[in-house]
Amino acid sequence: MRVWRGLMAMCLMAGSVGAQTSLLVLAKKDQALAIVDPGTMKVVAKVPVGVNPHEVIASADGRTAWVSNYDNGSAHTITVVDLATRKVVKTIDLGPVWGPHGFFVADGKTYFTAERSKLIGRIDPATETVDWLLGTGQVGTHMLWVSRDGKKVVTVNVGSGTLSLLTERAPTPDSYAPKMLSKQGGTTTRGKGGPVAPDWDEAVVKVGTKPEGFDVIPDSDGNPKTIWVANAGEGTVSVVDFASHAVTKTVGVEMPGANRLRFTPDHATALISADKSATVAVVDVASATVKTRVPVGTGAAGILIQPDGSRAYVSCSPDNWVTVIDLKTMTVVGKIQPGIEPDGLAWAVGN
Repeated sequence: MRVWRGLMAMCLMAGSVGAQTSLLVLAKKDQALAIVDPGTMKVVAKVPVGVNPHEVIASADGRTAWVSNYDNGSAHTITVVDLATRKVVKTIDLGPVWGPHGFFVADGKTYFTAERSKLIGRIDPATETVDWLLGTGQVGTHMLWVSRDGKKVVTVNVGSGTLSLLTERAPTPDSYAPKMLSKQGGTTTRGKGGPVAPDWDEAVVKVGTKPEGFDVIPDSDGNPKTIWVANAGEGTVSVVDFASHAVTKTVGVEMPGANRLRFTPDHATALISADKSATVAVVDVASATVKTRVPVGTGAAGILIQPDGSRAYVSCSPDNWVTVIDLKTMTVVGKIQPGIEPDGLAWAVGN
């Protein structure tokens, strides 16, 4: 009877996240992508993905994964994995763009940061090539978030201690045609007319020391409204209003080394991890207070919330496991063994 109940529970869990859903976990020291069945919490496959992988994301259809090869800013490749065949299908060489790190998928494109090159970029999945780059002018551009239509971007800059709030601005037809006086006294323009690429406005907001992880509360149109960013130096959270480009509140969560922050799908709760903390802080968003702390290991490097909001997965790099937390009871319900030094996490949800 006990075995039967256990099997039923696993089947119900698997059904709650979808039959084609996989949990993706990077094992940095193994240089591998672990593909995990969230129902059984077992690794079903491992794919070699190149030097020092840090972050991973899957396409909207769950067929492709992109992995950043970071190597402390000394690598310049993104590895592309076919999740159906569980094989690497391409390595995108970024050339002079160094230190790819964070990812986000929006508006049919895959966005990434490049820490050492101080920029964000975009991959066209149809061609698996980079079709856009934009510099931030800030040190350590690390993680990012992109609006539904791809016209607003939030990224955090670890070394500068800032958030970059970016908004696409449609240019006027002559925006890039400097005018000059002609010999006859009239005006002329340099260059020829034609399509003009959109420009971007950047607001740089000073937050705390060494900010890394953040998450966004969007409005009903999928645009950023409020950003919570974890400050590793102070162990605090800065609450930033996108519209006013201002810090509206600093929340003392007592998490020195805080490196990741994730909201539950209803944005009612935030989970915060730290690289040398034995616990994850669970924060009530409305009151901005710590509700509880859940023991996970000796340190953590990544947080992922299950799509239905029932569970959280925390990469405990020093312990070589991923801790699974039941978000209703705030208790640990399992551990996944993906390999040595787990870090980046992502969902691959098949259509």
